[in-house]
Amino acid sequence: MKRAREKVAGRADVIVGKRGLAGALGEIRERLKVHEVVKVKVLRTAPELESEDRREIAERVARELGAKLVTVRGRTFVLYKPKSPSSAHGSKSGV
Repeated sequence: MKRAREKVAGRADVIVGKRGLAGALGEIRERLKVHEVVKVKVLRTAPELESEDRREIAERVARELGAKLVTVRGRTFVLYKPKSPSSAHGSKSGV
């Protein structure tokens, strides 16, 4: 979780713009697999902001990806999803 707190101060890893969350969910998912912590910024042009509150958007993304919502600040949020033991590097199956 220390990495998650450090991520709050840095730049966003994924920016959601006028293409919306649909175009960004795959990238967020992949970054969570590799880095465990992802900072996402939702621009004012994102269509989701017209119908949903910023926190609702962050909670929905976390729920859909099975991640923990660490923090929401303005239109920026941080997600954390620990790597599963089976996907850790160096694990061997069927040996």
